[in-house]
Amino acid sequence: MVPYYNKPPQEGLYQHFRAIAEACSDIPIMLYNIPGRTGQNLQPETVVRLAEIPNITAIKEASGSLEQVSEIRRLAPSEFAVYAGDDALTLPLLAVGGQGVVSVASHLVGNQLQAMIQAFEVGKNKTALEIHLRLQPLFKSLFLVTNPIPIKAALRLQGWDVGTVRLPLCDASDELIQPLGQVMAQLELLNTNSLKT
Repeated sequence: MVPYYNKPPQEGLYQHFRAIAEACSDIPIMLYNIPGRTGQNLQPETVVRLAEIPNITAIKEASGSLEQVSEIRRLAPSEFAVYAGDDALTLPLLAVGGQGVVSVASHLVGNQLQAMIQAFEVGKNKTALEIHLRLQPLFKSLFLVTNPIPIKAALRLQGWDVGTVRLPLCDASDELIQPLGQVMAQLELLNTNSLKT
């Protein structure tokens, strides 16, 4: 992940990731770009330089910019994998050359996400779009507050003992649980006893 707080320049980011890659040269590395959390964007040109390092093989791209993903895809080697870091952008990212998603929603709808990606890969774009649109309310609900608060609440609604989040995060409020439960019920992700708060 891009280091947070100190906002390094692009050259510093390149040197940082290169040092990590060299220190563990036998392990494939996926970069993670999430500027909304780190305060610094890993620019496409830097990603492309890093993609030249043999064990840097992929990026989880969560900048929210399809233009940035397009630029990475245009400039990086074809074997360098680009994954969505945001469930709601998985289908659009596939359209600009992405491979898939590092997903939050897959904890609940993994099979459906897989079906969407597979439909897209074989040219069944209408089917892929239908799945995407059906899941869109869930994608939105899972980010009403900071992740992983909503996904832990959703899993608890399904009866999974996933524990709580650690401070400074806090457990989901009733104001989050109620709409999240409604969306999950609409998608048949709950049994009828799961909506107790």
